[in-house]
Amino acid sequence: MPRMNKRERSWVLYDVGNSAFVMFASTVAPIYYGGLLAEGESVVVGWGYAETIVSLIVALLMPFLGSLADYPKNKKKFFIGAAGTGVIACSALSIPDEAKVFLIIYVIAAVGVNASMVFYDGFLTDATEDERFDSVSSKGYAWGYVGSLIPFLICIVLIFKGEVIGIDMTLATKISFIIIALWWALFALPLIFNVHQTHFKPKQEHMLAATFKGLVHTVGRIVRDKRMLFFLLAFFCYIDGVHTIIRMATSYGTELGISSTDLIKALVLTQLIAFPSALVFGKLAGRVGTRIMLIVSVIAYALITLFAAFFLKGATEFWILAVAVGLFQGGIQALSRSYFGKMVPKEHTNEYFGFFDIFGKYAAIIGTFMMAFFTDLTGNASMGILSLALLFILGLVFLILMPRSDADKEK
Repeated sequence: MPRMNKRERSWVLYDVGNSAFVMFASTVAPIYYGGLLAEGESVVVGWGYAETIVSLIVALLMPFLGSLADYPKNKKKFFIGAAGTGVIACSALSIPDEAKVFLIIYVIAAVGVNASMVFYDGFLTDATEDERFDSVSSKGYAWGYVGSLIPFLICIVLIFKGEVIGIDMTLATKISFIIIALWWALFALPLIFNVHQTHFKPKQEHMLAATFKGLVHTVGRIVRDKRMLFFLLAFFCYIDGVHTIIRMATSYGTELGISSTDLIKALVLTQLIAFPSALVFGKLAGRVGTRIMLIVSVIAYALITLFAAFFLKGATEFWILAVAVGLFQGGIQALSRSYFGKMVPKEHTNEYFGFFDIFGKYAAIIGTFMMAFFTDLTGNASMGILSLALLFILGLVFLILMPRSDADKEK
């Protein structure tokens, strides 16, 4: 496989930038939020409902905005708007000292990063060729995992050792949000300058009306294309569990009484393992087929969920879970993105990725809501995470029933 060219490297680097926020938001942010709560208030419930709101907003907006972004010169404008909003909100997380205000600003930042990633995914078809989708997509996730560790570790040292230079933990965390925002902005620049929209649909006089009409036609095309429909249904189910585990792992561990230090160390380990694992998944997909690797990953995640529900009692089990998640997290996300990218018409990539995001984000609404609801209802966080197993099983069924392409049959 040839080395990445300038466009591909620039595209991959945005994963390094946004992954810093994603990692910080799934580790330090829930812990910091928990410190702002009154005694007796649940981190899982508040954070779960916030993530549900984020998913709902992004899922409602992205098909429409994605379709508009497919017109000439729009994709980059929308990307800059979404990423810029996220970066500013990330910086603003350093301001509030009240839990609800912090959560509102977090929702804005999370909407920004998730929206920017839809346009970013759409740029994959502009950055590389079909036969390199699996490899480049996997490298994006891989370098995102390892690259995000640099600002994260800087922030962790500042948070836990800042008192040496007269900075307490609260101030250090506030400064860390600004560091993460600057890192995110810096690694967005290569994509902005070096990757350009080469695939687009013809500009029309009445773009808004044409966009709504186009969305209706796209829904019809997806329904008629059984392979794409079954894949999206499978994706809807299994990515729910993946996103929920990413977003809720820290709050779940906090609820079980695992120390902040153990939680953060374990999640750093996840990132380190995910780096080579994502690269290996990209290579294996080229040998045995992307669909097969997705099936293997969904089965693994179902087992991970059962382990978390029945055996996760303390720090040791959390470390085991961190290793298992790291082995499959990057691969299942990267291959889902590249597999779908091969199915869609290139001039409609953002529109289709908008629907891809609907299936991903509405799934995330269900997962985070289920976990928050059942934890709230039973008073037992294990019951919340156990409900995710059903979603992985349904995802597996749809993947198995999905009509196979010629490429799949050759493997």
